[in-house]
Amino acid sequence: MTIGLKTPSSDYIELIVGFPPRPITCEAELIATQNRINYILDRRKLTQDDRDYLNVLGILVGEYEQKHEPMPVLKGIELLKALMVEDDISEKDLVDIFSTESVVAEVLNGNNELTATQIQKLAKFFHLSPAAFID
Repeated sequence: MTIGLKTPSSDYIELIVGFPPRPITCEAELIATQNRINYILDRRKLTQDDRDYLNVLGILVGEYEQKHEPMPVLKGIELLKALMVEDDISEKDLVDIFSTESVVAEVLNGNNELTATQIQKLAKFFHLSPAAFID
């Protein structure tokens, strides 16, 4: 028995006909695709068809951005700062790694470099390779 794709609903066909998903090749197409994504998200009540269609558009946006807008590679203190913002972590939350808040502040301000022990502890805390915290 062969299992194929399920037949798309009329709602899904309508989404595809209204804005056919195609590989994004320029900035204008990227903006148009992002606008379409926002339009659908603004409807609030998303159906499974909406989610499936948004998934396809998201993949296309991701592929374009990966080729044309690579993410900068953060390392060391810059990575630590970004992780703190992303995870809503304060200097107090890192006292177990750095001993005191003042040491955390000195490292974040660039007055002190990370020690090998701090790098190991940060790697464990954030579940990353220690290499990520070495400039």
